[in-house]
Amino acid sequence: MAKYRDISSTMKDGVKVSKAGVKFEEVHKRLMKDKAFKTEYEKLKPRYELIAQIIDARSKLDITQEELARRVGTQKSNISRFESGSYNPSLDFITKIAKGLGKEVHISLI
Repeated sequence: MAKYRDISSTMKDGVKVSKAGVKFEEVHKRLMKDKAFKTEYEKLKPRYELIAQIIDARSKLDITQEELARRVGTQKSNISRFESGSYNPSLDFITKIAKGLGKEVHISLI
């Protein structure tokens, strides 16, 4: 619960809120000033970049999670959990998703 209080107080200080809400960039910039948040963010960044690529590829093909699940041979709930970040997939699962999108997986260490 302490993490949420820290984020809430960070968001209140100097972040402008409009009727439509707070811009992600403003919140992100403010939160990245917090060392603990930044450390966790950097740790999870590769996972969320991959998820964003998968969602983008699926959107460009104009297919649903259900259609992707059918192509991969899994359940829609597995695609949904993966895209929400609540599932830590195996490399095999990621490869199957990529193939279902007509893509390939390339991994590099920099």
